[in-house]
Formats: sequence, C-alpha cells, structure tokens
Amino acid sequence: MTATTRIAAQLAPQRSTQYSNLARDLAESELLASPLGAGLRDVALRSIAGQDYLLFDLPGPLTKEATGQLASMAMIGSIFEMFESIGDVTGPLLRPVEAVHPAFISPDMAATRRYKGKTNEDFTHFLCNMAKYASDFHSSDWSTLDVIDPLCGGGTTLFTALSLGADVAGLDLDRTDIESTATFITQYCRQNRIALSGKEERLRKLGARRWLFQIGRDDQRRCMLALGNAAQARELLADFGRAHLIVTDLPYGIQHRGPLHGLLADCLPGWTELLVSGGAIAFSWDSTRLDREEMMALVGKVADLEVVNRPPYDRLAHRVDRVIKRRDVLVARRR
Repeated sequence: MTATTRIAAQLAPQRSTQYSNLARDLAESELLASPLGAGLRDVALRSIAGQDYLLFDLPGPLTKEATGQLASMAMIGSIFEMFESIGDVTGPLLRPVEAVHPAFISPDMAATRRYKGKTNEDFTHFLCNMAKYASDFHSSDWSTLDVIDPLCGGGTTLFTALSLGADVAGLDLDRTDIESTATFITQYCRQNRIALSGKEERLRKLGARRWLFQIGRDDQRRCMLALGNAAQARELLADFGRAHLIVTDLPYGIQHRGPLHGLLADCLPGWTELLVSGGAIAFSWDSTRLDREEMMALVGKVADLEVVNRPPYDRLAHRVDRVIKRRDVLVARRR
C-alpha cells in the first residue's frame, strides 16, 4: 500500500462575521478542484480544539509542489501534518508546515481598498482559483497568466489577481469607481514605495477613457483600467490582448430576471472572444433571483462556452447574508 501523509489545513479566518461560514462552505470544493484534488482521500471537515480544519490524505510525502498548491488556496490558512499519536502521546498532534505563496504585491492591496458593494477579497481569490483550475492553465504559474474583470467596480479582482502575480485589466461604467480605483493604485504604490509608471488616454472613437499602469521595477505587471460599458469589453481592452481567465461578480440587487438576462446576452459573447482557447470564466450571482439551471441554460444559449458542472463545480452555492440568502458560482471554459 502506498504511504500517505495526513494533512490538517486550518480554514482561512474571515475578517468579518458576515462571511464566517464562507471557508466552511467552499474550502472542500476549492481543494478538490485543484490539481491536487484527484489524488486526495478521506477529505472531511473536522473541529480540533475549537478550530475548523479540512483533513485529507495526500498520496506519498508532502512535496514542495503540493505545499505551494495548498498555500495558494483562498479558503485554507495554516497547513499542518497530522498524527493521531506519536509514541505514547495520543493526538491529534499537528506539526506546522511552512507554506507561503509568493505574492507579487501584498494581498493588503485588495483588503485596504474599501468601497460600497465590495466583494470579500478571499471570495474573489476563490473565484480566481476556480477559473484557473478549470482552464487548460491549471498548473501554470500565475505570472504567465492574464486576468480580466469586465465589471471591475473598485478593483478587488484586479488587486487580488495582481497579488497572485497575473497581468490584469478591468472596466466599469461607473466613473467614480474607475477614477477612484486609478487614484488608489497611484497612492498605494507611492505609499508602499512600489515602482509605478502610468498614463491616461482618451479613446475618442469609443467615447471612453483608459488608464495604463506598469507596476514594479525589474519584475513588472500590467494593469489596465477602462471607463465604459461591459458590452464594449472587446473593443476597450483590445490592446491588453486575450486573457486566460475572466473573473467577475455579477451585480446584486437586481429584482427581476430580465436585466440579468439582458446583461449576459449583451456581454457574454464579447467576453468569450476575449478568452484564449482553453481559458475559463468564473462569475458569481445572486441565485435567489435566477437558479443554477436557468443560469446554465442562459450561458449555453448566448455564448460559445462549455459550462463546467461536474463535482465539485456543481456545489458552489452558499449563503452570504440576510439580503443575499443564496449566492452561486458558475465556471465555464472557452472551447
């Protein structure tokens, strides 16, 4: 029998009680979707000394590659090797494992940026990971990937993906959101002594504005912001090039299905064209208004995308708060 290593991964702590169940609801799905997922056994949630852990058996010893994969997950915090006993000492006993995912820029960039309607940055990280895991680039380093958020708001997806190491681009129709996000990038980099060059340009033919940033000195990343309609993403972000991943959070507060249907019918075909072959899109929405079956049918109807609905991608629904009683995540690949 092949030897296994028992791992106890502490669930990621949440800054807000509003999201206290987020990691508990989504950690197992994220782990099983990852490149490690197929080889894991006996995956289960367990409370140890009042703390929640995700336990699983890893085939063979804990390698540097596996440690790196675990460290890159959004819903997992500290990693431990677990022993039921050592000699006469009964457990569970936990040995800390050094597991740190290198960040291009501090994750605090996403956490520091505050604005109305902001999506939890850990959940945003989760969306980025789920898109990556479903794509042909699941094992690629983030530094080789391009990420687009066509409804970027205050920039949480962009800053999260930057932290992971990707080049990023986003657009939004809200002038205040885009302008304040461009200002925030400049101020954050200045305050943290991060090399930054940038320029603002007007796209007169499209009636739009765009900001282009180069972040970093020797190791640089691109960040593009555009002020414009999400249906114009293909035109506004053409200079960025096609992306490996599209990650976004659909607007909440829509009381009727019509506007959401209209948004996706207008935008998804263009968003799909921004994806390279084998790329993936991940988005979340308030599924109390539009259930999963309806969303899958709509996506299949309006865009050349293959919805990923195998386990664990088919069980990503979770509660957010008293307003959004059920949020879901859909992941789809460009054929």
